[in-house]
Amino acid sequence: MIITGFLAASVVWCLFYNHISNGALLLLCVCAAGLFLWSGHGHGKENRVEIDQLAGRSRLSQVPPLLKILLAISLMASSICAGNPVIGIQIAVVLALAAIFAGGVKISTYLQLIAVPLSFLMLSGLALLWEYSPSDKGDLSIFIGIGYLCVTKAAQARAMLVMARALGAVSALYLLSLSTPLSEIIGVLRRLRCPDVVTELMYLIYRYIFLLFHMHDAMKNSAMSRLGYLDYPTGIRTTGRIYSNLLAYSYRQASRNFDAMESRCFDGSIRFLETRREWKPIYVAGALFLAVLELALCVMAR
Repeated sequence: MIITGFLAASVVWCLFYNHISNGALLLLCVCAAGLFLWSGHGHGKENRVEIDQLAGRSRLSQVPPLLKILLAISLMASSICAGNPVIGIQIAVVLALAAIFAGGVKISTYLQLIAVPLSFLMLSGLALLWEYSPSDKGDLSIFIGIGYLCVTKAAQARAMLVMARALGAVSALYLLSLSTPLSEIIGVLRRLRCPDVVTELMYLIYRYIFLLFHMHDAMKNSAMSRLGYLDYPTGIRTTGRIYSNLLAYSYRQASRNFDAMESRCFDGSIRFLETRREWKPIYVAGALFLAVLELALCVMAR
């Protein structure tokens, strides 16, 4: 997370350079880097299944999954179509508060989870901020011998809008994933006549990702106990052998699982026992409240 913190500070500096004072900008960069460093502290392999566990324990899990999916899609569309970065940021903040206070997710856990997509947003933000120019025309510029890498006001506005849109859309997906188990999402897709092959691949891929993680951790712990990471060259060889063994294991496991499914009369479709969620007025009112609130924020931002 040190690299992510450095990226966060760099993006914040480039985004707000010449918009606020240097002292305030430096403090903002330090806060952004510190937030990423703190969110990455203790973020280990035990959190890989955190989303699936949180979805089952969430207070919002009793809400009908179709209602949550429709709300998430509408909020994603609002964020992606927004012409003002304030709208995406507002959506992200409101949905984070909904996940924390209504869903029961801890603030530290939510920050740890959201830090992963934010890292990719930082990388894309740097790519959008810096552009090549044969002349020095930006607020920030670096001479590279044949021209300048510079940051212009147009690039700052463009990067801010794209990052805000992506942040709002990701927050909508996180609210859905932190409150809805995958089996319920698949059930909704099946009722919407989504092809069986799509829903089955979703479930199998999601399920066996965690099995491969578990096997990878077992192989890595075994290698560490045998000094497989004694130095850098040894660590590289050990990593290559682990991943080659993991690839072979995945093929063997896939064949065994298919044989097991066929022995249990697999007919090309995976079925789940679904729990019918009641459409209570309070759930519908809460979804309408969020939708109206976001609509009002969008109007105010314009």
